[in-house]
Amino acid sequence: MTKFSFSLGKTKKHARAGNFVTEHGEVQTPIFMPVGTLATVKALDTQDIQATKAQIILANTYHLYLTPGMEVVEKAGGVHPFMGWDKPMLTDSGGFQVFSLGLQKETSKTHWKSLENDEIHTPSSKISDEGVAFTSHRDGSKHFFSPEKSIEIQRSIGADIIMAFDECTPDQADEAYTRSALDRTHRWAKQCKEYWESQQRLSKYGKYQALFGIVQGAMHPELRKESLQVIKNLDFDGIAFGGETVGYNMAGTVELMNWVRDMLPEDKPRYAMGLGRDPQNLIDAVMAGYDMFDCVAPTRFARNGTLYSGKLEIEKDTPTFVSEFPKGRLQIGNQQFTLDQQVIQPGCDCFTCQKGYSRSYLRHLFKTDELTYFRLSSIHNVRFMVRLSEELREWVTS
Repeated sequence: MTKFSFSLGKTKKHARAGNFVTEHGEVQTPIFMPVGTLATVKALDTQDIQATKAQIILANTYHLYLTPGMEVVEKAGGVHPFMGWDKPMLTDSGGFQVFSLGLQKETSKTHWKSLENDEIHTPSSKISDEGVAFTSHRDGSKHFFSPEKSIEIQRSIGADIIMAFDECTPDQADEAYTRSALDRTHRWAKQCKEYWESQQRLSKYGKYQALFGIVQGAMHPELRKESLQVIKNLDFDGIAFGGETVGYNMAGTVELMNWVRDMLPEDKPRYAMGLGRDPQNLIDAVMAGYDMFDCVAPTRFARNGTLYSGKLEIEKDTPTFVSEFPKGRLQIGNQQFTLDQQVIQPGCDCFTCQKGYSRSYLRHLFKTDELTYFRLSSIHNVRFMVRLSEELREWVTS
């Protein structure tokens, strides 16, 4: 049995190059991880994913629990054989989804002030010290996630890296509510670790599963620092940073990263959850000293006509992203690309660009809702972000 291990190689400024080893292989960091919510990176099969040189992908605990359900996944022997993926995989805990999907119709900011009984109600969920009761966004059925239930589902999924159950705290939460949520997250983290250890730290298929703890605390510096200290003391295999800010508000993300930088252990991988919407975001996070990133944006953007175009440049030994398009986003539906025979990104090594598919052709596919467009555009965007992480590693190790 291969146990999880992380080793740090070279560093440059705050940026790090390392690697971690899992049951399904080794991963070099920094790394962008494509998101495969329902055991699929949307529009791509596993051969396509491998062609993007993705080293690790995500699967989603909440969504897979609802459909196809753990009976189906277990019958297949876990998500790896279920979807035909033989490389490393990470699962989240489901905490973000029961929070975010429960709030999709909630608009009141005052909602996040502390309540007398330390419970919070959303249109379809109820958070208490025991866990989260929620209503499925699919069929209205009722469910409950406790810390132990979250770990048990992730054991059924069989990911190489699993996450402790947490309460995702929004930016606008006041300090009193954030304190209550943080205390809950820390109790749940301990419960997750105890249950994980009681199961010999193994999936239901006898494979070692690394467990990461999640740092919360919203935009309160002292609470973020306190949370990191608690997670450090629990000695998880890795440290993740969650909350609404991370990846969504990059100015806030970098700010909170700076708050805790001096407290971070050198010998643990650092995972910024949900980060990687734009190329510059990845650069900023690597420069802040983080190792692992994931985001649905590359495939979601692709499906909606947004393609990454630009390149990494090093100026005065500092990486930056340069593009003729705002934020590196080429809008393929624009009229200007009707006759454009260039590939999306000249010099790009993805299948779509290497085969010579032009902006003109891709615009045609997009405007006519051809299914081929979704595959070709998603291949490009995923490879773009994976390659950017490779280039950042090369800069750190040079």
